[in-house]
Amino acid sequence: MAKRVLIITYYWPPSGGSGVQRWVKFAKYLPSEGWQPVIYTPENPELTAIDKTLSAEIPPEVEVIRRPIFEPYGIYRKLMGKGAPTDIKKVLDGAGTASGPAVAAASGGEVTPIRSGSKTWKQRLSLWVRGNVFVPDPRVGWVRPSVRFLKKYLKEHPVDAIVTTGPPHSMHLIGLRLSRATGLPWISDFRDPWTKMYYLKHLGLSKRTWRRLERMEQRVLDGSSTVLAVTPLVREDFQARTRTPVAMITNGYDREDFSGPAPDPDGFFNIVHTGLFASDGNPHTLWKVLGEMVSDDPEFADRLRLRLVGKVDREVFESIATAGLKENTVPLGYLDHASAVREQRGASILILPLRNDPEYRPILPGKLFEYLATRRPVLGIGQEDGAMARILSETGAGTTADWQNETAIRTFLESAWNAFRQPSGLPPVTGDIARFERRALTASLAGLLDSLRDGK
Repeated sequence: MAKRVLIITYYWPPSGGSGVQRWVKFAKYLPSEGWQPVIYTPENPELTAIDKTLSAEIPPEVEVIRRPIFEPYGIYRKLMGKGAPTDIKKVLDGAGTASGPAVAAASGGEVTPIRSGSKTWKQRLSLWVRGNVFVPDPRVGWVRPSVRFLKKYLKEHPVDAIVTTGPPHSMHLIGLRLSRATGLPWISDFRDPWTKMYYLKHLGLSKRTWRRLERMEQRVLDGSSTVLAVTPLVREDFQARTRTPVAMITNGYDREDFSGPAPDPDGFFNIVHTGLFASDGNPHTLWKVLGEMVSDDPEFADRLRLRLVGKVDREVFESIATAGLKENTVPLGYLDHASAVREQRGASILILPLRNDPEYRPILPGKLFEYLATRRPVLGIGQEDGAMARILSETGAGTTADWQNETAIRTFLESAWNAFRQPSGLPPVTGDIARFERRALTASLAGLLDSLRDGK
């Protein structure tokens, strides 16, 4: 008889974006490891990106329970009007940005960064309310009815373990109360940090709210049977703050997504970026170097294509145009996951700029692992001693250059261009990435669940 695990997640198909894929893929492969997933998710969530193709990933034996949720976005939209900046909405969302889905603004999908001094009084009020009223996030109103429903459900439909995944971190409050009430082992899965997430400093949190948030986080860390982190730096931070065991299972790639033939070469030097491209991760130095290469080399100018998949901020497009790259740019907008993977596989090189914020150092974007699966060279822009730099170095998949490191960026691009022009073309990356394959990661998760079930 299959063991059953209750997975409490805000994001589930038809919601799209990278934030949903971690547990869709776990649910896909857990049955083959002897665990039947039972998904508990909102019936009417705020759908910021839609990807209907992900539903095909879910095996028929996965049970999905949907319950209504109230979210305060109607009030927010009335207050802000159609020009609501996306990053402010994202922060109001409490969804995080490292692994959460791309969010389209009502004004057409721009991603406006939050800068001190640049906010209207309505934006400042919205952020203050988000930070100090909806603690830890706007989904907190779902906690009490969910606990009440699930306590009744579990009496009639027992499970062997509970998993909550955040952000939004209010999901962990459901797990905390449910685990206390039932005695079931509970894994709190953190796709992003909580109190050390970079955007919290923009919320205008009072000292009282900060203390409340920190107490919530500590209760979750201490009350979990196991805490699950997705990066080594987050794992180290959590383990220093709790006696609860902290395990790490990174995000990854699904080999089946990359099993078909790659697109045929089209003769262009395709630099590809997929996913949300926010202006506070706008790689000005990269555009400058590419613009100079276009100006200096007519062949490069003729063959360069910047293929951008997903929501791209207006300021990013403006920087590209200023660098003289407008004619080389192919904006593709939001694509479903399968189409985005095809674009990744057709790249000459992939670029992965992180947000220019010191607190982003421990973050591993989910798309990094799909980039690895393409076996195409990756140019990361971010902290040269951060979590992403560590993975790219260990796998030999590419280089991480600081935002202003013009020498490193130019060296990488010129080397890739020169290799591209050879008869054999750019060679594939050959490093070991097997540990990031979704089946292997799911086997690790199943082993963790087995240990908790057996009381080890």
